[in-house]
Amino acid sequence: MQVAMIGLERMGGNMAHRLLSAGHECVVYDAVPANIARLTQEGAQGASSLEDLVSRLQTPRVCWL
Repeated sequence: MQVAMIGLERMGGNMAHRLLSAGHECVVYDAVPANIARLTQEGAQGASSLEDLVSRLQTPRVCWL
């Protein structure tokens, strides 16, 4: 399953980490680039903007805010 995660602080970052660990594909975005970089090292796809995030998602799009 492919999921977009917006907001990667404590809660969003941990949820994205757990989804990646379970084998899901995550596209991630946050206002703090270091949060994106941390999750891309774990295998997530980092997005540079909300528009970029949406363009990386397959339909039907699933986004967790």
